[in-house]
Amino acid sequence: MVRSPDLKAKFNFEHASVMLLDENPLSLNILLQVLAGFGAKHFTRCTDIAKAEDEIAKTHFDLIIVDATGPSTTGTKFVSWLRRSGIEPNCYAPVLLTSGHTAQNSVLEARDCGAHFIIAKPLTPLIVLERIIWIAKEGRKFLESDAYVGPDRRFKNVGVPTGMEGRRRDDLSIEAEESETPIMEQDVIETSVQAQKVAQ
Repeated sequence: MVRSPDLKAKFNFEHASVMLLDENPLSLNILLQVLAGFGAKHFTRCTDIAKAEDEIAKTHFDLIIVDATGPSTTGTKFVSWLRRSGIEPNCYAPVLLTSGHTAQNSVLEARDCGAHFIIAKPLTPLIVLERIIWIAKEGRKFLESDAYVGPDRRFKNVGVPTGMEGRRRDDLSIEAEESETPIMEQDVIETSVQAQKVAQ
């Protein structure tokens, strides 16, 4: 991912409530230190799913970070449960999955459980911050169906593949319609191209 100049902007994590679910206490402490470095102060630490589910019912969280590769490997199951729990507003909270394994099947499982992103370990503060900011800015729709509950898995909408019908109301056709009149006059195009060459 390209590092955005927007990262130079200031973000205030002081009032954010963050849940951390990781069965490894050392890993949990490292992540806590990273987030504390961003100014976060309100943490709920969970080393097992039972405690995490209990906390979801009691506390409103602005961000949930879950390890997907602990000994019980139940991080993705927790996220799936969270998305279908109906416990508002936490069932819609941004979720980052961390994983020591980023094989394709692990990434697909993370995507399909309803998490926003998966981050490979070892974590770096910059990557964690980039992902949090991306989630805050991206505005992906939240989808609910029999097979999936979570943020829209499409990062960009380039239209429906040729020969297929869209499944959503906002699906765009990949084929461009022909315009009856020129969209831009040829002399405007040529002037623009010349101006770009001069600028280089």
